[in-house]
Amino acid sequence: MSAAIIQVSAALSDAVDALRFGPPVAAVYNPLRYAWEPHSEYLRRFGGGKGRSILLGMNPGPFGMAQTGVPFGEIAAVRDWMGIIGEVKRPPVEHPKRPILGFESTRSEVSGRRLWGWARDTYGTPKAFFDKFFVLNYCPLVFMEDPNGRNRIPEKLTKPERTALFEVCDQSLRRAIAVLEPERVIGVGAFAEKCAKRIVGDSIPVARVLHPSPASPAANRGWAEAATRQFLEMGIVLPSAPAD
Repeated sequence: MSAAIIQVSAALSDAVDALRFGPPVAAVYNPLRYAWEPHSEYLRRFGGGKGRSILLGMNPGPFGMAQTGVPFGEIAAVRDWMGIIGEVKRPPVEHPKRPILGFESTRSEVSGRRLWGWARDTYGTPKAFFDKFFVLNYCPLVFMEDPNGRNRIPEKLTKPERTALFEVCDQSLRRAIAVLEPERVIGVGAFAEKCAKRIVGDSIPVARVLHPSPASPAANRGWAEAATRQFLEMGIVLPSAPAD
C-alpha cells in the first residue's frame, strides 16, 4: 500500500510545480521534487497500513521538511530516530537567505523537534508510533519572501494563488485519505483542521492538536504535555511507557 501513497505524492508534486506565485514570494521550494529520495523513503517505510490517525500539518518549515523531505522533518529525528537519509538536491530557484543544505544543515526545526520528540518519548520506536499514526502535510510547498526569506504561510497568498493551490492540495488529501482509510484526521493547528473538515465532512472524525510552533505561547509552556492531554481527550490510548 505504500506504493499507492507514493503515487499520490508524486502526482501532487507534479501538480504544484505547474502553479505560479507572484511577489512578495521570491522563491518556492518543492521538497517533494528536490528531496524526493528521503521523502519517498519515508512513504515507503511508514506509508503502509490503514485505520491509523493522520496527523495533518500545514506546509513545510524552512529547517525541517524543506531540508529533509519528511513532514515536520527535524534533521536529527529523521536521520537518527527514523533512520532515513538520502540525496537532497537544490531547488531551481533558491533564496540566498534560505539555502537548502539537506542533512548537512545545522539549523533545527523547533516544531519538528517537539512533535517527533513526543513520538519518540511516548512510543519509543518508529514502528510503534507509525502503527498508530501517520504524518502528512496539507501543502508541500515552502514560500520565501523578499528580501529576508521570511516564510509566507499559504493563507497569506493572494486569493487567486490560494484558490489554485488549495484545489490541488484538496484533491491530493482526498486521494491520500482514500488510500490510508484513517480512523481520524487530526489537524496540527487550526488551519490543518479546517482543511481536513473541508475534505472529509462528517465521514470520519476530525480533531485538532495544538501546533508545536515556537510562535505559540501555549506550545512554549509545554507542547508535549498539552498534546498528550488532547490525544487522551480524543480517546486515543497512549502507552504508559515507551516501547522497548
